[in-house]
Amino acid sequence: MTAITNRYEFVYLFDVENGNPNGDPDAGNTPRIDPETGHGLVTDVCLKRKVRNFVEIAKGGEEGCNIYVAEKGVLSLTREPAYKTEEVKKLKKKEEQVAAARQWMCENFFDVRTFGAVMSTKENNCGQVRGPVQLTFAKSIDPIIPAEVSITRMAVETEKEAKAQDGDNRTMGRKHIVPYALYRAEGFVSAHLADGDKGTGFSDDDLELLWQALANMFDHDHSAARGKMSARGLIVFKHQDKLGNAPAHKLFDAVTVTRNGGDGPARAFGDYVVAVDEGAVPGGVDVDVKF
Repeated sequence: MTAITNRYEFVYLFDVENGNPNGDPDAGNTPRIDPETGHGLVTDVCLKRKVRNFVEIAKGGEEGCNIYVAEKGVLSLTREPAYKTEEVKKLKKKEEQVAAARQWMCENFFDVRTFGAVMSTKENNCGQVRGPVQLTFAKSIDPIIPAEVSITRMAVETEKEAKAQDGDNRTMGRKHIVPYALYRAEGFVSAHLADGDKGTGFSDDDLELLWQALANMFDHDHSAARGKMSARGLIVFKHQDKLGNAPAHKLFDAVTVTRNGGDGPARAFGDYVVAVDEGAVPGGVDVDVKF
């Protein structure tokens, strides 16, 4: 595979309706929130997990598209085949073995090639990889007010519970939801970390697969807890070369998301207006609105 030769930045928009997009385990799994501003948060790790899951569904078993950080995976066992290759076996020096194993992992695992990985453990050491693709935390456009909804289950787990409730088998529970929120994340794609001797080999095909994942990953991630989540926008900025033609923040500032003037809290994507000021984009940068 030929590594990418252009730098990219992108703005990614997605929303949630009556669901919990990313629960905080340190706060009873309530939706993550910035305590100072009230804006909702979704971590980069959460978004990367969904990208990994989509790639595993769409490309599972295809050469070069395995997932290293797979759900319920055992990482040391996943790295083990790297040390069974002829390229690694013939090397005598430990640092050379690690470098060759690192290269093998990049060639075979999409998420290592894309996001990087720390694989420098005692067992099957494959070194460290700094990934060319990185994401910020997603932040809601407006402050959110999470709701706690009571729910009932018309059954109990054991006979003892049934007897204790005098024939009333209902048990109570709670769900944490965000009635509606539109989130914005920003991302970076570095050609320097994809190409070269220490690059991961992240290619144009990998890039297209990343765009495909961002567009479709929520359609394969539905659950009772997450409610209705949808990808709403992907605006990509492509530079002419590896170095780039403009600071990332100037490109991000060209994308604005504002309320359309309606009264009351936002409850749908139509309550917002997304605008891209292409006149504010410096020369040498192409803008591609994917959706």
